[in-house]
Amino acid sequence: MTDVTALNLARRIGTGTAIALLAGAVVVLSIVLAVSVGAVAIPSGTVWGIALNRLVPGLVEADWSLGRENIVWEIRFPRVILAGLVGAGLGLVGAALQSVTRNPLADPHLLGISSGGAFGAIAALLHTGMFLGLLTVPLMAFGGALLATLLVLGVARLAGASSADRLVLAGVAVSFVIMAGANILIFLGDPRATHTVVFWMLGGLGLAQWSHLIWPLAVLVPCGLWLWAQAGRLNAMSLGDETAASLGIEVGRFRLTVFVVCALITGVMVAFSGIIGFVGLMMPHLVRLLVGGDNARVLPASALAGAVFLIWADALARVAVAPEDMPIGVVTGLVGGLFFIWMMARRP
Repeated sequence: MTDVTALNLARRIGTGTAIALLAGAVVVLSIVLAVSVGAVAIPSGTVWGIALNRLVPGLVEADWSLGRENIVWEIRFPRVILAGLVGAGLGLVGAALQSVTRNPLADPHLLGISSGGAFGAIAALLHTGMFLGLLTVPLMAFGGALLATLLVLGVARLAGASSADRLVLAGVAVSFVIMAGANILIFLGDPRATHTVVFWMLGGLGLAQWSHLIWPLAVLVPCGLWLWAQAGRLNAMSLGDETAASLGIEVGRFRLTVFVVCALITGVMVAFSGIIGFVGLMMPHLVRLLVGGDNARVLPASALAGAVFLIWADALARVAVAPEDMPIGVVTGLVGGLFFIWMMARRP
């Protein structure tokens, strides 16, 4: 290795480390600020003190009430961290789907994957019961998301929908069918329990608990690392099936594998957050304006942007109609719909 090559490598490592540290600081700052806002405003310094005192008991002198400590640690921190995990997962899925389908409009919401996850969660809540304990809803949501994915691929193949626009239409059609099925499940369910499914239909993070965070984290980390490891293949897929095949990629098998991994991430996120649309559509496009089109940078940047965006969307949902919580799907739907219109207007 020449001195110039070593110097360039060192500069890249240094730049990457600096960017990673900056990104981590942005996430931490967003979490602390988001925890501090709500129907009861709590100073950021108090939030820092409560967090440090919980992590290292006795490190900080407690000058806050027990009520504030419970609000911060037991309610807001799990909720904000869940928002970050869900946003990261949806942003990551959107970037992967857009590359593997060569479709700039692909995201788990438009392709019906989120609707499939909601269908599985509703079926578990209203009809099957918790026959697998706490794993019932996440597994049923994953099954529904995977079924929706396979239906979209099947409809697209049956209709010969090879273009990007027709694939989105296939996803929208499957989404309508699945949501009709979900509405039937709600209609046939116990009327006293159907109010619980509103959470999954409109999206929300109000049921977050520390014990729940392990499941989205356990899925997001390995699946996200796997997708990041496939960045080179995703770059090739974005150039076309022929190019990818010429590079030795088994196109059909790889696309199906990516879809299954994306369905797993989406299903688990939907199980704990409900249907949250447009995050996976917006974030990859925004980060590509900043970092370019290489998926080695787009995937982690999309996860970071999705986490920060959903953290602040949840904070807005908590203060917009305080003391009530606005469903977070309302916020993301409004922002995402406007973004969709802007993106269509700027495309030639």
